[in-house]
Amino acid sequence: MDLKKLFGYEGKNVVITGSASGMSKSATELLLELGANVYAIDINPIDLPVKKAFQADLSKKEEIDRVISELPDKIDALFLCHGIAYFPGKELLVQKVNFYSQKYMTEMLLDRISEHGSVTFISSVGGFGWQQVYDKAVELINLKTWDDAMDWYQKHPDLIQSAYVFAKQCLESYVTYKCMAPEFINKRVRVNAINPGDTITGLTEDFNKSTSPKGDIAEGEEMISNIFLKSWNGYAAKPEDMGYPLVVIGSDICSYMSGQLIYIDFGLTSTWLSGALLSQDQKSIEEISSNANKN
Repeated sequence: MDLKKLFGYEGKNVVITGSASGMSKSATELLLELGANVYAIDINPIDLPVKKAFQADLSKKEEIDRVISELPDKIDALFLCHGIAYFPGKELLVQKVNFYSQKYMTEMLLDRISEHGSVTFISSVGGFGWQQVYDKAVELINLKTWDDAMDWYQKHPDLIQSAYVFAKQCLESYVTYKCMAPEFINKRVRVNAINPGDTITGLTEDFNKSTSPKGDIAEGEEMISNIFLKSWNGYAAKPEDMGYPLVVIGSDICSYMSGQLIYIDFGLTSTWLSGALLSQDQKSIEEISSNANKN
């Protein structure tokens, strides 16, 4: 069996963000191995032999528009992988980078995505419990313009206070809300997201700092371990543990998969959900989600 044909990327145009490091870099390396024409975007320099590399700040609409104007007219797969950790005072920045820029890029490029193409996001287990804010997320999703969204954020400081969590919950809401929307389903464009568990990447130090109330790296690392690893004597994932499945999900191998939120966390969130269901406590899912989202 020809693996390149099985994946279906050979000679195809693929756009991916965040390629300078971490999960996205692992995904980009695999896409290149599979023969894709890769157009890669990051705020940092990209050192991979891609078809074309763009350096851009994806929190800024004008920079996104500049990149979009230079991308190919036909795109077969789109991977939105860029993201940042949260620090106090950066709530709106996190919303723009971790959710709204990804929604905006998807919708600006959707007309270029080929029949039976794919859109795949990197979300997070930090979005667990997205159902609790679904109505507000959909309200945001349905706004027509970037400026409308920025105005909406300013009017909902209580929601964006959770920063990273709300952004990821919106991303997961987007996948479930849009998978059969006419603009996707009429062209059979699939949309999915992976939800990584604790993974060692270039953002690990930032996540450790942002988790600790004192900004202490060691304290933050211990807190993350207690939430995600201690209960099962677990270990953190490597970037390729997330990047490789990402490529599979966007490929022809998963040609009938859409609207899915795939948790890649060694079963941790399934255990949270199982415990909540067995307890028959209606509040327990909310409590578990709240504890997880303290990260």
